[in-house]
Amino acid sequence: MSEQKLVAELRTEFGKGYARRARMAKLIPAVIYGHGAEPIHVTLPAKATTLAVRTANALLSLDINGEGHLALVKDVQRDPVKQIIEHIDLLTVRQGEKVTVDVPVHVEGETAPGTVHNLELTVVSLEAEATHLPESVVVSIEGRGAGEHIHASDLVLPKGSALLTDAEALVVNISEATATEEETEAAAEAAGEAPAAEAAAAE
Repeated sequence: MSEQKLVAELRTEFGKGYARRARMAKLIPAVIYGHGAEPIHVTLPAKATTLAVRTANALLSLDINGEGHLALVKDVQRDPVKQIIEHIDLLTVRQGEKVTVDVPVHVEGETAPGTVHNLELTVVSLEAEATHLPESVVVSIEGRGAGEHIHASDLVLPKGSALLTDAEALVVNISEATATEEETEAAAEAAGEAPAAEAAAAE
């Protein structure tokens, strides 16, 4: 994952009133913490930041008054209705430093005919270098048959990553496909219509 470069500005104001003014000025309040240092309160450009945090565990390269800071996005708080970003928590990191992150699981491929898959675990916890964080862990279900299971230990992890999730945790379960309620009702209606059609033909 490549780092996203943003220019941040230090802030000394807080509270809902300030947050509202910041949003009107197309800025997002954020706080940078970690390594035992005092938190740094900044604002980030709304448009560029919104684009940068679309992927999980985004890595930001911040320019704060000419001083560079490398930070990992840990929490994005959004307005529950408008989905506008209201605040961001950032964790300061260093080149080569190992961090713990939750990474989404993406399924690829199709299971064997007559089967379906259930994604039981949508994210897995990994330890990886802060500057080489994977965007996802891909698992292939191509041709898998009913009764097969994919556990966390079966996942092919990105280079340099270590699994922290329980190795026995079930990630994907393959089972036989069952008829949906709509399909069952359609079959019942078709079965009921057949005798009626035959009776009408006999008349």
